[in-house]
Amino acid sequence: MQGEMGKKHKHDHEEHLDESWLIPYADLLTLLLALFIVLFASSQVDQKKFDQVRLSLRSALDGGTSFFENMNPISSDSDINKSIRSQKTTGPDGRDVDRSQAEKKEQKIKKETEQLQQLKEKLDMYIAKNKLNAELKTVLDRQQLKIVISDTTLFASGSATLKQESRSIAASISTMLEQYKQFDVVVGGHTDNRPINTAQFSSNFHLSAARALNFMMVILENKNVGENRFWSAGYGEYEPVATNDTDSGRARNRRVEVSIVRTVQ
Repeated sequence: MQGEMGKKHKHDHEEHLDESWLIPYADLLTLLLALFIVLFASSQVDQKKFDQVRLSLRSALDGGTSFFENMNPISSDSDINKSIRSQKTTGPDGRDVDRSQAEKKEQKIKKETEQLQQLKEKLDMYIAKNKLNAELKTVLDRQQLKIVISDTTLFASGSATLKQESRSIAASISTMLEQYKQFDVVVGGHTDNRPINTAQFSSNFHLSAARALNFMMVILENKNVGENRFWSAGYGEYEPVATNDTDSGRARNRRVEVSIVRTVQ
């Protein structure tokens, strides 16, 4: 019996060896791991990130929230802003999207300018050839190519009926516009500020609108010009280009404008 009990005690002693050495060993491993993490972090992140890692480690070693429970990547404000800017301004090819769009817009504007300049030269040659410099002029700007036609060239005073001899102007403009169907065309009528009240026109709005429409309809007699891109408007006396206090100023204000409008503004 005593022999059996001795064996039993010996077994119990062997099964319950002193394992207290594991605690400092585990602590040493934890400290070594923490040291490697700190060394890696200090070589890869900026000072702000390093401070965040250091505080997390201190909290974990002091019994707070474990460092390993907060392993989400640490990003500084500057990194976040850089990432947002990168997503907003960089396309799949790595190019700045805003810059690329601006470049494309400038290229389109340049191309349209060349096209409208070409049309302007054709119109100016027509004006010079037919000695119409006093009656017609062309103006190219960032919005449109504008053909300005004196009302006396087209209509009798107070009338919206196109003069027979001036119909050739509308026909010639129409022929030149055939080649530029990518642009919309606005035909606008303008008057001076002297009131009108006749059986046919009760206001300058009515007169200017009728003149613009009638001139446009002669242009559209050319079936190849593309009528779906045209419209007319009457502005009355409200868009003057000169003073209405003189005869010459009022004469300049009475006009029809054919505006070939850019697609890119």
